[in-house]
Amino acid sequence: MTKIVLPYGKGTLNAEIPDERISAVMVSEMHHYVPEKSQVELVKEALENPIGTPKLREMAKGKNKVTIIASDHTRPVPSKIIMPLMLEEIRTGNPEAEITILISTGCHRGTTKDELVSKFGPEIVENENIYVHDCDDESMLTDIGILPSGGRMILNKIALEADLLVSEGFIEPHFFAGYSGGRKSVLPGVASRKTVMYNHNATFIDSDRARTGIIEGNPIHKDMLYAARAARLDFICNVVINSDKEVIYAVAGDADLAHIDGRNFLNSKCKVDAVPSDIVITTNGGYPLDQNIYQAVKCMTAAEATMNPGGVMIIGAKSNDGHGGEQFYKTFKEEKDVEKMMNEFLATPSEDTIPDQWQSQIFARILKNYKVIYISEAEDQIVRDLHMTPAHSIEEALEKAEEMIGNKEAKIAVIPDGVSVIVL
Repeated sequence: MTKIVLPYGKGTLNAEIPDERISAVMVSEMHHYVPEKSQVELVKEALENPIGTPKLREMAKGKNKVTIIASDHTRPVPSKIIMPLMLEEIRTGNPEAEITILISTGCHRGTTKDELVSKFGPEIVENENIYVHDCDDESMLTDIGILPSGGRMILNKIALEADLLVSEGFIEPHFFAGYSGGRKSVLPGVASRKTVMYNHNATFIDSDRARTGIIEGNPIHKDMLYAARAARLDFICNVVINSDKEVIYAVAGDADLAHIDGRNFLNSKCKVDAVPSDIVITTNGGYPLDQNIYQAVKCMTAAEATMNPGGVMIIGAKSNDGHGGEQFYKTFKEEKDVEKMMNEFLATPSEDTIPDQWQSQIFARILKNYKVIYISEAEDQIVRDLHMTPAHSIEEALEKAEEMIGNKEAKIAVIPDGVSVIVL
């Protein structure tokens, strides 16, 4: 028997499955990787050896207005480590530089002062000039042209008016942009709502290149990189982190070239080969990522990448906060025909994209092709309203999956943490 232990909330889901039924257990090596240097040493080393650019201190010489784009409260970037080192680099090159830290909220709510203190520490919050981006504040936005896709490229003035624009961030698998980090600091980070909505349009989301771990031919990435170049994002410092949110790898330099290096490291630890299976069991990585059903769509894309046609995916996500989005929930509760729903998404003009449409579209794509059994603490009726079958243990879910497939010997692939792997 193969014993499987899956993250679930702050605890685990456990089960034993006959060895002969297991087709694959797909795990990331990243969380077990132990670097030889400390977090600070890794970031310092990256800043001392930038890829494709001079050192940041050299780039800062003669640059009076410097803007550092920083992630917001929704991203676990270890800014307490990265930001002081970037500030030191800039001031070594130009002690008189006027530095602004621009918080890249994208279309999220504004980051509070308490959240800024938690992110940077009190010293930086008290002593540095920090501006929180607002995607709807037209007085702080400038239209600088057209993206390759045809959408308007409207970005924050503070970024555009900088003599030197740099960013911090982290690189992880992303379920439609391929990877987070790098160019995403600009789009969606400091873009207008109109620009973000256009970039996340139904046609792009429908592309088979808009998937986890895919950059080549990814239309969403293409627009993002173009916007970063147009904004003159000259330098990035990005890190890869483990499950404890600790830096295990760092890159610095050109917004594209340094990002490629970080992606290559991530691939070496997270990439796994697809093993098409009739049943795939996965999770959204436990707390804090599995608090609602909306967020759990992300791990479903990992299962999707290794499923046989017509298969069943079993998702374990505690979802103690319920569905996670009223519009998301309403969309599926009120429309039982997923095919019709998908056609409506695809018929939506790019400029009419609405918030969270992409999440609903990806979920609809999954429901259209596979049956989903959902293990959670959400109300069973909510799970059913979202076109899924509720369950409360792996054993119960497997019984239901076998009935759906009509095969008690169906092969099972297990992805313990569906948001930490790249299945290709």
